[in-house]
Amino acid sequence: MTETDADAAPDAPEAAAADPSLETVLEELRTLRAETERLDTRVTDLEDELADRTETVDTLEARIADLESQLQDSDRRLESCESETERLDALTEATRNRTGATKARLEELQARELEKGAHLRASNVDVHEVDVPGDRLERVTKSDGERYVRLPNDDDPLERETTVALAHADLLPIQQLARLDADLRRSSTDALPTRLAARLWEARADPAVDDDPWTEGCKSVREYVTAGDLKHWIRRQEPGTSDAYAKKLVSRTIDAILELSNHRLAVRKRTQRKNGLEYTERRLLLPADAEIPGETTASSSTPSDSSSKPSASSGTPSDSSSSDRSNDREPDAPDPETADVLG
Repeated sequence: MTETDADAAPDAPEAAAADPSLETVLEELRTLRAETERLDTRVTDLEDELADRTETVDTLEARIADLESQLQDSDRRLESCESETERLDALTEATRNRTGATKARLEELQARELEKGAHLRASNVDVHEVDVPGDRLERVTKSDGERYVRLPNDDDPLERETTVALAHADLLPIQQLARLDADLRRSSTDALPTRLAARLWEARADPAVDDDPWTEGCKSVREYVTAGDLKHWIRRQEPGTSDAYAKKLVSRTIDAILELSNHRLAVRKRTQRKNGLEYTERRLLLPADAEIPGETTASSSTPSDSSSKPSASSGTPSDSSSSDRSNDREPDAPDPETADVLG
């Protein structure tokens, strides 16, 4: 090797290092390697995500298949229910037609029997559908406590032991109101004291009523109710009523029941002592000698009569000595007329 070559050899690495294209290639290789590693990682993540989504799709497809199976079952049940509904509709229509025909036949039979003078139970007769001469029916109460309908003033041709006890027109206005149900009573009068008076009378006359404020009296008083008891009774009947308003209703209810009973009832004041204090309390009382239609007074009844005859609260009259004398004089007296005529 010559001196010139020896001098040139040490300068070769320096020349390579000084070559810019080689450094650029190395840098690009490093960049490509990093990008490749990143892409490999991304591919791995995407493959995992694809596997998860494939599993989800499989699950959803299985769920869809299950729902389709349930839908088919529901469709079959719907068809079955529709068929059953159509069958029941046809059966209902046939039953309605038969019932309508039966009702028409029954109404015709009832009309013919009423024309012959029959007394039919009111609960079994549709008074608005039965076609009778004059389009008028009379409702009466017999001694058995049952309500009947008949043509006006027609005697029972069977001459049964039960006789017409009391007609609607023979009752006091308070008794007529007390016999109505709540809806009819409300349609008959808008006045709350009047409706309370009717319910108060009903509580006295009907043993089926649980809340009865009346107290049995003695001697000249058959029954009575104090103003205090009446106030508490009103608050129980009308929930939410204040104490002050209940006191006003007591006076108005007493006035109403006095007027509707044609003053067969009376009001008395009585002095009482409580806790060492004296106070005056009003009492609404039914005198023992008050003449109440359908009820036996103490002066005209005997102990045997009261024990063997139907009670006044049942709505049927009890025999009295005056009625016995009347029956002796007129054994064949016709049934009393009534204003309770339906037309």
